[in-house]
Amino acid sequence: MIDAQEPFLQPIRKRWIPVEMTVAPSLNAEQVAGPIEPYYALLINPFYPKDSNASFGKHVLTPTLALTSFAATTPEPWRVDYWDENLLHGRPPFRPFPQVVGITVHLTFARRAFELADWYRARGAKVILGGLHVLSCPDECALHADALALGDGVQLWPRILGDIEAGSLGSRYAANYDNNYCDDPAPRRSILPRRSFLTTTSLIATRGCHNRCGFCYLATEGLRMPYRMRHPTQVAGEFAADDQPYAVFVDNNLGSRKDYLHTLCRALRPLKKIWSAAVSIDVTDDPTLIRNMALAGCTGVFIGFESLSDDNLAEARKKTPKTADYARRVRMLHDCGIQVNGSFVLGFDHDTRDTFARTAEWIEENRLECATFHILTPYPATPLFHQMEAQGRLLHRDWTLYDTAHAVFRPKHMSPEELEQGYAWIYQRLFSHTSIWRRRPEDWRAVPLYLGMSYLYKR
Repeated sequence: MIDAQEPFLQPIRKRWIPVEMTVAPSLNAEQVAGPIEPYYALLINPFYPKDSNASFGKHVLTPTLALTSFAATTPEPWRVDYWDENLLHGRPPFRPFPQVVGITVHLTFARRAFELADWYRARGAKVILGGLHVLSCPDECALHADALALGDGVQLWPRILGDIEAGSLGSRYAANYDNNYCDDPAPRRSILPRRSFLTTTSLIATRGCHNRCGFCYLATEGLRMPYRMRHPTQVAGEFAADDQPYAVFVDNNLGSRKDYLHTLCRALRPLKKIWSAAVSIDVTDDPTLIRNMALAGCTGVFIGFESLSDDNLAEARKKTPKTADYARRVRMLHDCGIQVNGSFVLGFDHDTRDTFARTAEWIEENRLECATFHILTPYPATPLFHQMEAQGRLLHRDWTLYDTAHAVFRPKHMSPEELEQGYAWIYQRLFSHTSIWRRRPEDWRAVPLYLGMSYLYKR
């Protein structure tokens, strides 16, 4: 039994992390750019500082699908390049100088996205900003862009390039998510630096989720994303075409429609490849589905447990089984050979100082192979943000700290400092040698692979 006071007995020593993972590459204000190359577009995923408590390597597991999906819709005669600053290859290129720069903007790296946008605009490029932060804070983003892409960028990107060609670029472009998802082209993976990722086969079969949790970005005001599904044969074809043995589904919740997931598993099984995906714990409502997932190559699932308190989950409007049944459901997944990466949010209104020790103890007792933790973060334009704002509980609006690793609001039953201390403690506890060994699989044949994953991913 873990003492409830253990997380607070001594200061948590900050882990070492390379400076390249915490500081973005510099942009030389005196740098002179070369001549603009017509019909050349550069797509950029901006740098974000890494959390020394969490896994160092998560950002190189799979590439972002957003930019490669835009690239797939790029019309002739445009040439397109991809640059992800998080691969630590340095700052984005500028020779030759792009006519158009597309930058995805999310809350935690909005400042870096704006720095890049201002640098390229000052030298003559047309800068297009898209992403969730553009939807939630368009006026803030408009100050740094020639045009904003609000909503489904796959639909908007060809229109934007066409208007640039015609010299009639608008300031804002909007699209909803009501189109036939099967019409979207496969991501253009040929532009990726393949050796920089564990696998370039990041797949998406569905968009949306049957939950609308108040803290989730899917609950952002103005974002209407119905649950959409691609034809399973399309998805299996993409998996086969990328010629890699392992894929990661980046769907918000691959299991929102159990009938669809059954069909998808039937399409994936003949490939004899392995994959992982995010699902909700209620996927275990159907034992035959878990078995079919395993037979189709599923080796791991990411599950948003969020909390071990039913009151927290009810107030967050999450549709989920009772927490007392979580352990049984985890065993069902383990019995089918599926590893579980559990995600937990810390700082809900029913959380107290003993939440950290109880959560760590439950994870170890149930042998979760991995766990991911997030400090509750009120993203702009979500119900949680409006609630915290109305209650006067927001501490500031420094978006760089809205990264789920910092307390940006006043918790109910502890101080912001205690919340951050508990967050750091639980990560270091679960990433320790002792905890990794304590959570090893009961089947000894699975232990070597588990240990390899633990030390490559977690440490």
